[in-house]
Amino acid sequence: MIRIAVLGDIGSGKSYVAKQFGYPVFNADIEVAKIYRKNRNCYNKLKKILPKYIISFPIRKKELSNAIMINKNNIKKINKIVHPEVRLSMKKFIKKNKKKKIIILDIPLLLENQINNKGDVLVFVEANKKAINKRLKKRANYSKKTFNKLKKLQLPLELKKKKSNFIIKNNFKSHIIKKNVKSILERVL
Repeated sequence: MIRIAVLGDIGSGKSYVAKQFGYPVFNADIEVAKIYRKNRNCYNKLKKILPKYIISFPIRKKELSNAIMINKNNIKKINKIVHPEVRLSMKKFIKKNKKKKIIILDIPLLLENQINNKGDVLVFVEANKKAINKRLKKRANYSKKTFNKLKKLQLPLELKKKKSNFIIKNNFKSHIIKKNVKSILERVL
């Protein structure tokens, strides 16, 4: 099985690029949202360490954002509880798709959390800063402060880019993305 991991900046279009490969995608952001909606055990743990912010089940992202805004150390506490749950979901996904030729990992903090394997094919999605900012502002829960705090958790983009096997320049035009993805698939298969 070939594991292709999609890396890049927040809002660079990683999830869109990941879908274009046409193989099963593990999207960590979607898994986190499911955990917040369905995992009562996770809720109980978060409620215990952040009682002032976690009000009710299911967990609301806004509550977590407020906790992070008030105290930047809260993000570490949240990650300590949520990340093991995401890893468990990823292991189940890999096991379920073990007979597939390729799987795609869309995990924003893949390198930071050392979830990658030595043989993973790393694809870096590069996009124009202005285009990214324009897209981020359209998101429902967008907060510049939260965005900046999340950015600090990430390795420098240049380092991610340097470690990558391929770079896709995302100009947010689907035909160009599809052409680049096809080219990568031809080279890794």
